[in-house]
This record gives sequence, structure tokens and C-alpha cells, in this order.
Amino acid sequence: MPPDVPSPTLSKRRLGLAAVALAIGAAAIVVSGIRTRDSASARLSEWTEQRAVPVVKVAPPDSKVRRATIELPGRLEAHAQAQLFARVTGYLKEWKADIGAKVAAGDLLAEIDAPDLDQQIMQAQADLSSAQANAALSAANLTRGQSLIGSGAVSKLDLEQRTADASNKAGIARSMQANLERLRALEKYKRIVAPFDGIVTARATDVGALINAGAGGGPALFVVSDTRRLRAYVNVPQNYVPSIKVGTTARIMVPEYPGRSFPAVVEASAQSVEAASGTTRMQLLVDNATGELMTGAFANVSLDLPAPDVALNVPASALIFDQDGLRVATVDGTNRVVLKTVTIARDMGRTVEIGSGITPEDRIIESPQDGIATGDEVRIATPQRAGATDTVAKQ
Repeated sequence: MPPDVPSPTLSKRRLGLAAVALAIGAAAIVVSGIRTRDSASARLSEWTEQRAVPVVKVAPPDSKVRRATIELPGRLEAHAQAQLFARVTGYLKEWKADIGAKVAAGDLLAEIDAPDLDQQIMQAQADLSSAQANAALSAANLTRGQSLIGSGAVSKLDLEQRTADASNKAGIARSMQANLERLRALEKYKRIVAPFDGIVTARATDVGALINAGAGGGPALFVVSDTRRLRAYVNVPQNYVPSIKVGTTARIMVPEYPGRSFPAVVEASAQSVEAASGTTRMQLLVDNATGELMTGAFANVSLDLPAPDVALNVPASALIFDQDGLRVATVDGTNRVVLKTVTIARDMGRTVEIGSGITPEDRIIESPQDGIATGDEVRIATPQRAGATDTVAKQ
């Protein structure tokens, strides 16, 4: 065999080595693919498990003491208001003051023509004159009898009768005098006058109108209001009543003056709760010396509530209402949920002041998911910088 021709044995050996190398390479590729797939599957499983654990934002309770206010609807009323009715029946002769007129105490508002009363006064005068004449005659008869009793011209019985008659006639005269004085006093009510300084806020009559005596015959003829000071009435919810004492300051806002407020002070409390609304009626005093506020107007009343010594405030979204009552969700040191029962001291809208149930060290879940329960595992969301991405999601 020529020297440059390989032997058959050597060729077979080389072929075997090549086959072994190919087999080893194929096995390595298979093993590498399996490992890569297992690693990807493990990462996917880990990512899925991480996503299955809810991410929550937590924060400790805000312990800053806030001065809270409560805003309630109210109604402004005059500090003093008089509805004037007629005390005599007749026709309105004339009126002197219209709505909006400023009047002083004693100013004439209207005058009533009462012919029936005039006739009654004339009759009472005649009756009084007759009664006085009869009383004078009886008194003269009694005097005459007393002078004749010594001579026996008048019997003792006759004298007693004269005495009784004189006393009776004098009593009738006094009764007639009292009736005339009553009618004279009633005659003064033909003039309707202002009881105090104020403004005429209503007039419900006109010249020639029939006037009925008393308050049952229709609306008041005039309404006079003292608007230099006003009273504001508000209904305060029962849980806020102990915090609002007499002397508490407040602010009054009315629609006609947007952006402005008027000072007020709590003047009185009804000290009772209306069963229908669960509120207590309170009265506030408002200075209206400038006359800008109107009686009967709607107003928003903002009352300052006293600040507590220690306050724990949580977002209103942190509260959980269910069959177990009012609770908040906290996170312990192992990132497990712990539900705690709490009580509300004051509701301030977006935040709620907690009266009991949590401590300043608790980590409160700001917006707990529906169905969250004690023992659930959660992940704490960390604030991210601008441009940062979720590394778990990219795996």
C-alpha cells in the first residue's frame, strides 16, 4: 500500500471520534436548551407569583393636629321681629309706612276707622252718666235717711235698704266707668304703631280693607324687624354638639356676597335632640350694623371645632365597612394584613380622625382591596423615581 494512502483502520477511528464529538455536542445543546427552558419557566413562575400578591401603598397615621371646621346650612332671622295685628274691627283708613321703610318706636304705621267701636264708646258714656246719676240719687236718699233715723221718721229697715241700694248703684257706676275705660284703651289700637326701631319687612293690607280683630283673621298687617343684629339658626349633628359650646366662633357665608364671610358667635343651644333628624338646634348672633345681610336669607355656617391634644388621621379611603363593623387594614412586620376595628372621632371629608383602634406606629393601607382579610400577604409599593421601570415585569 502506498505510503500516502491512509489505512482503513485509521479512517474508521477518525469516523468514530467524529461521531462521538457530534453526539456530545448534540447532548450539550439539548441539555443547554432544557436548562434555559427550566430557567425561563422558573422566572415566569416567580413573576406570576409576585403578581399574584397584591401591591399596596401604606403610610403611618398622620398625627398632626388639625383645626377642624364643620359647615352647615342655616337661616338668618331678625334679632327682634314683631307681627302686628289689629285689636279692633273696622276698615283701614290709611297707612303711613311701606316695606323697606325705616321706622322708630312709636311711629304711626296705619290707622283704622272703627265706627262700631265709636258707637260703643258713646253708649258706654251714656250708661256711665245714667249709672252715676242713679248712684248720686241713692247716696242722697241714704244721707237723708241717716239724718231722719234719730227722729223715728225712717225705720231702721228702710235705712238698711237705702244703704244697700246706694252701694249697689255705686258699684254699677264703677262697672260702667271700667267699661268706658276699656273701650277708651281699645280705641288707642285704632292706631297701629311700631313697637321698636326697625324696618318694615312686610305689609299685607291697603286702604279700605276690612280689618278683623285678632290674629285669626289672616296675615299680620305689618311686620317690623330689627335687623341691626341677626340670629342664625343651624341644626348641628348630635356627635358634634359637645364640641360646640356657647361662645364658639363661626363664619357666615351668603350667596349674594361670594368670597366674603361675616363673623358670628354661638349664643344659645336647644340642649335637646330632634328625634326625626338627630340634630340639635343652635342659635348664633350676627352683627349686621351695616345692613348688608337680609332677614330670612339662606346662609352657610362654618363652625370652628376645638382641636384635640392628640389626633390620628387616616385617609377616608382606608376605612372598610362590612358586617364586622368599621375597620382599617394594617401591615405587620412580615408584610401580612391585620384588620383592626376603629372608631371615628371626626369626619373631615378626605381624612378621618380616628378615636381608637390604631397606634402611631401602624402602617395603614391607604386603599385596601375588596375582600382583603387578616393574614393575606401583600407587597409594599415603593415610590419610584421618574424614568424608573418595574424590573419584575421585565423578567
